[in-house]
This record gives sequence, structure tokens and C-alpha cells, in this order.
Amino acid sequence: MEHLIVLGGIAGVFLLACLSPGPVWVVITSTSIAVSRKAGVLTGLGVAAATMTWATVAMLGLGLLTQLAWLTIAIKLAGAAYLVWIGVQMIAGARRPAPAPGSLSGATHGGWAALRRGYLSSITNPKAAAFFGSIFVVMLPGDAPGWVHAAAVLLLAILSAGWHCGLALVFSLAPIQAAYRRAKAGIDTVVGAILIGLGLRLAASR
Repeated sequence: MEHLIVLGGIAGVFLLACLSPGPVWVVITSTSIAVSRKAGVLTGLGVAAATMTWATVAMLGLGLLTQLAWLTIAIKLAGAAYLVWIGVQMIAGARRPAPAPGSLSGATHGGWAALRRGYLSSITNPKAAAFFGSIFVVMLPGDAPGWVHAAAVLLLAILSAGWHCGLALVFSLAPIQAAYRRAKAGIDTVVGAILIGLGLRLAASR
């Protein structure tokens, strides 16, 4: 029972962290609106894969991430560069006609590309590094049985997939897609600028 309480606490804190909008939200929602429901869901699965990666690394290291300042800086800078790159791409293509749902399902936007985009947006997210490098390892007892550690990793991966894929499904609804196509230039420009701003702010933060 004690271990189940621990797992429940970790799940609750993780879901609260997911409620906070950030770069991952922007990537998933923009992909779902501009590309397709399938691409959005695959992006969400990419985020879930990154969650599993973070949880596994944190579980094996149990606090190692917080002791490696250079790794924290490298993750921060990589995340900042990726956010700026996505933002520039969105602004550059803001005035191009909005694609019909499913029309960009090729190698550039669908399949592995969507998975990769979701994975990279999450694996370079400093919020994830902070959560798994501190809160997660503090809440997960180092002397807990191996099954508890494995269950924590699997639980967070499932929760991440459910939340982020659900987010993709909501923002792939026809009314939302229609509204996006009508205001694509403005939305892409604003979202792109927000991403660039987040990236620059992240790079300058201490």
C-alpha cells in the first residue's frame, strides 16, 4: 500500500506539471491544427517516449542529473535552439496557404517526422529536466523494490501518452481546424514569435 501511495503521488504531481502550458503544448496543438489528427497524435506519442526516456535516466541515476551542471546547461541550450528553429520555420511559412488535414502526411510532416518532433520538443525541455532531476527522484525512494521503479516509469509514460494524445485530438477537431485556416497567417506568426521568445528567454536564463 505504501508503494501505491508513492506511485499515486508521483502521478498526481506529473499531471499537475502537464497542465502548465509550454513548448510541448505549442508543438502538439500546432501540428494537430496545421497538419492532421494522426500527426498530432504521433507527436504526442513522441512526447510520451521522451517522458519514458527522462524517467528511465532519472531512475537509473537517482539524482545524477542535478549534480551535472554542464549537462543541465547543454540541455537548456539545445532546447533553446530547437524552440527558436521551430519559431523561425513557423513565421517563414505563415503566409503560405493552410494545408488541408492529412495533406502533409509524407516524410516531412507525418510518421517518424511527427514522432521525432514530439520527442525532441520534450527531451530538450528544461521543465522535464527539472521535474525528473529533482521532484521525481525525491519522491521515488531509492530503496524501493525494482518493480516500483519500473512501474513509475511505465505509469508516467502512459499518463504522458494519454494527456498529450488527448490534447492532439481536441485540437484536431474540424471547427478548430477551420478557424485556424481562416487565421493561419496571424496565428503562425504569433505562435512562432512566442516560441522564439521562449527560446531566447531560456538561453538567457540562469
